[in-house]
Amino acid sequence: MGLATAVLLGGAVQAQDLKRLETLVDKAVVQDHFSGAVLVAKGDQVLLDKGYGSANLEWNIPNSPSTKFRLGSVTKQFTAASVLLLQERGKLAVSDPVSKYLSGLPAAWSKVTIFQLLNHTSGIANFTSTKEYQAIEPFTKKPEESVALVRDKPLEFESGSRFNYSNTGYVLLGALIEKVSGQTYDAFVRQNIFEPLGMKDSGYDWNANVLPNRAAGYARGKNGMTNAGFINMSIPHAAGALYSTTGDLLRWQRGLYEGKLLSPASLAAMTTPYHSGYGFGLGIQQKDGGKEVGHGGGIEGFATEVHYRMADKISVIVLSNVEGSQLDSLTAGLTATARGATYVLPTERKDIALPAEQMAAIAGTYTMPDGRRLWLRTSNGGMTTQLQGQASLPIYAESADKLFLRKVDAQLALHRDAAGKVVAVTLLQGGHDMRMPRVDEAAPADDSPAAGQ
Repeated sequence: MGLATAVLLGGAVQAQDLKRLETLVDKAVVQDHFSGAVLVAKGDQVLLDKGYGSANLEWNIPNSPSTKFRLGSVTKQFTAASVLLLQERGKLAVSDPVSKYLSGLPAAWSKVTIFQLLNHTSGIANFTSTKEYQAIEPFTKKPEESVALVRDKPLEFESGSRFNYSNTGYVLLGALIEKVSGQTYDAFVRQNIFEPLGMKDSGYDWNANVLPNRAAGYARGKNGMTNAGFINMSIPHAAGALYSTTGDLLRWQRGLYEGKLLSPASLAAMTTPYHSGYGFGLGIQQKDGGKEVGHGGGIEGFATEVHYRMADKISVIVLSNVEGSQLDSLTAGLTATARGATYVLPTERKDIALPAEQMAAIAGTYTMPDGRRLWLRTSNGGMTTQLQGQASLPIYAESADKLFLRKVDAQLALHRDAAGKVVAVTLLQGGHDMRMPRVDEAAPADDSPAAGQ
């Protein structure tokens, strides 16, 4: 399918907006070497459905709307829906402790509920963050073998008190689905979601299967693209092992959000923001007067973003076969454009040169509400920013009191006291504002591998 012009639910989409959708992706292809497939729909009308780049560089086969991509953590919303289906059938209750159904769990996990696994508030450590994880990646593992990497670790916090993203929780949910249903996770999702919704190009991405139209996965190396590293797809399981196409994911969104799969009560529970704006397998935010739900995914060779704006019935699906691709600003731009709003890409922002003394006055340490530090530094005639625990990135001045990043869609607004001293910054990202006061401590040396890039 190509571009279409029509009167849609919520009003007419103008020709310039349809052109802008293509322009946004074209810029991502040129500036970020985007490779993948993109679908944008509003109501019943598909506005953009197109492949970009190559599904297989060695054979020079182009990506297309029929190309199958690994979904990574976009899988989690299918897992969450599966749990809710089982609850509707009286097989479980999300308020129950998961230990009611799965035997042999550590005593420390005895009170962890299914609800807490669904919204990442269990406190169970993330097995993919352990130092032992890479050693098991190439090998076939059962869910309990993956979970074993963290079963002897204490809970990171009291269950229910905080949010901390944990793939372990969703692998446990996969094991729960299998135990309660008597089917493999693969079979349950296929028979209860994919087949009822007509998703014929979706499934569990078993390595050994010969799968027509499956994209090869790539990574960016120092000398260009390389083949992505290997992961045995038994390991991500219900946390990240599914594949799909843009068209099937549109069927999924229409089926889920238009009430064809879950009861109204289940859908409401899935799309309610709990800790840190996370529902069940979905991130949720109020943005520009509307509720947006969605999730990203990252797995060897692939990056994904699948979002839905509920009142406007806007679907934005961006699938890439290059791991580590930054898709959030492209997704935000496509969503805004589909509803007729203006959106400026980070790469479209114009930067100005600040005098060295102004940059030096901005440089310092700022603190987030959770205690993590944000550092602003001068570097090689410019500035960098670094969030504690992450790599540093170049940051640019749009004005004397507003800085912006190009690698991600985020800006910093500066706050000054009566004497003109910078006393705080506000992070503007993803429709949220976060004020961070300046603290009187020196920024540590920047040993980030991305410094200055």
